[in-house]
Amino acid sequence: MAKQSLKKQTQAVHGGGVRSQFGETSEAIFLTQGFVYDSPEQAEERFIESKENEFIYSRYGNPTVRMFENRMALVEGLEDAFATASGMAGVNGALCSVLSAGDKVVSSRALFGSCLFILENVLPRFGVNVEFVDGTDNSQWESKVTPDTKAVFIETVSNPTLEVIDLNFVSKLAARNDAILIADNALASPQFLQAGINGADIVVYSATKHIDGQGRSLGGIVIGSNDYIRGPFEAYLKHTGGAISPFNAWIMLKGLETLELRTNRQADSALKICQELEGHENLSNVIYPHLPNHPQYAVAKGLMIKGGTVFAMDFDGNKDASFKFMNNLEIVRISNNFGDAKSLVTHPATTT
Repeated sequence: MAKQSLKKQTQAVHGGGVRSQFGETSEAIFLTQGFVYDSPEQAEERFIESKENEFIYSRYGNPTVRMFENRMALVEGLEDAFATASGMAGVNGALCSVLSAGDKVVSSRALFGSCLFILENVLPRFGVNVEFVDGTDNSQWESKVTPDTKAVFIETVSNPTLEVIDLNFVSKLAARNDAILIADNALASPQFLQAGINGADIVVYSATKHIDGQGRSLGGIVIGSNDYIRGPFEAYLKHTGGAISPFNAWIMLKGLETLELRTNRQADSALKICQELEGHENLSNVIYPHLPNHPQYAVAKGLMIKGGTVFAMDFDGNKDASFKFMNNLEIVRISNNFGDAKSLVTHPATTT
């Protein structure tokens, strides 16, 4: 890909773009289902082997989608990417494209509910052996990740408990055992942690969150080596149908342009709010990766440029107190999401 030497923030605005013959400043939206050919011979050639910027059907690939994929690969610092209809389509595809019956996958237990559902309920139905560990306990990783492990799955920062995985340790352990490390990096965002540069083989994002950044559209992205993305992952996704729409990919391109500005401001605000809330008489805990009282504070400081845009408050497990707090908020909106430009609050125990 071109412009590899540019900084991440510049890649987020300029990387991977291809202009049409009209020379537009904003990337074009190719709202088309399919593409036409000059001859049946050309159609046959493309179905045998499509070259870069040759397209046959938008479920397989699309010019607008490809620009988003190229840009995300540059931002993450890996070779290639494939966009999906949602973050969960990406997680499911990343797992299913590398696992077969009889394979073993080891995962951290603190996960988003839908990720946990796939690992606990879907993969075992197809003969995949799933083992869980406390992701913050390196000794548990060492006991479970063995030479018979095919893949390791983590959330770099868990959603919603904000546990931080020692990515450097787990990536080296996975590599020693020839296991594929799949990292869901949605909560950290590529602005604060480039999981691929820090050892993950495959990085997954819910682009719905920080990458869109304004609560408009669904999308996901899976990033990895060119051999993996254009090999097993593309084969799995294009036949199972989890493709992103060209319009949503264009929204993500626009969101990337302000990723640095939005997330830096949000992270600064999150840290200030947490510092104000610490020690509040009605809270048993305030959880944020860059607070010194966070159990993985040293790991988070070593991995993440800033502590992220999300923090958690614990009303000592009291649902009524949590709901009372939420009902008295005036500007912050109640929604089961994160990464929006608008401040949001959620009660994960009742909405996951």
